[in-house]
Parts: sequence; structure tokens; C-alpha cells
Amino acid sequence: MNQGIMIIILYIAALIFAIAFAVLVIYISKTLKSARKTLENVASTMGGLEKQMEGITTETTSLLQKTNHLAEDIGEKTQKLNTLVDGVKGIGDSVHEFNQSLHTMSNNLKHTADQNKDNAAQAMKWGQVGIDLYKKWKKEKPQDEKAVQ
Repeated sequence: MNQGIMIIILYIAALIFAIAFAVLVIYISKTLKSARKTLENVASTMGGLEKQMEGITTETTSLLQKTNHLAEDIGEKTQKLNTLVDGVKGIGDSVHEFNQSLHTMSNNLKHTADQNKDNAAQAMKWGQVGIDLYKKWKKEKPQDEKAVQ
């Protein structure tokens, strides 16, 4: 009987081992299914991320092209503005030179007038004398004509 009990205990141990093994297989199976779902979610997320990266790359390329175009446009407009500024500077230089010429001419006229002040006063006196003589002559002329008639 001893041997019969040993065999029964052995069967019970084998049965417990089989049940434990089945439970282990079930839990491992559930864990693997959960891991598979997680990996699928990760793969899906990575696919979405890849699409987003493609979109970002496209937008970045477009933005870079627009920036380059804008930089070229700014360069052209700066060149045109430089030409305009050079033209205005030329006009300013011409006006400055004209002002200098007027100033020089004014100084020359003032200097000449100062030098010829006495001569001008003398000429005015002689002019006044000439006018007075002419007026006197005019007054006397009609009396001479009356006397001749």
C-alpha cells in the first residue's frame, strides 16, 4: 500500500504540475498578447510620427524657399534704395555747391561794393548835379523860345 499511495501522490503531483503549467501558459499568453498590442500601438504611433515628420519636412522646405525668395527681394530693393540714396546725395552735393557759389558771389559783391563806396557816392553826387543842371536848362529853354518868337 505504500507503493499505491506513492503512485497516487505522484499522480496528484503530476496533476498539480500540469495545472500550474497550464496557468503559467495562460498568463504568458495574456502577457504576450498585451505586449503585441503595445507593440502595435507603438508601430501605429511611429507611423503617425513618420507622416508628421514628412509634413514638417515639406513645410520646412517651403518655408526655406520663401525665406530665400524674400532675401533676394530684400537684396534687390536694397540695391534700388542705394541707387536712390546716391541720387539724393548727388542732388544734395549740387545744392551745397550752388550755395557755396552764391555765398562766394555775395562776398565778392560786398567786397567790391565796400571798395567802390566812395566812387559810388561821388557818382551819385555828379548824377544829382547833372539832373539839377538839366532841370535848370529845361526851365530856361522855354523862356529863350518865347524871346525868339
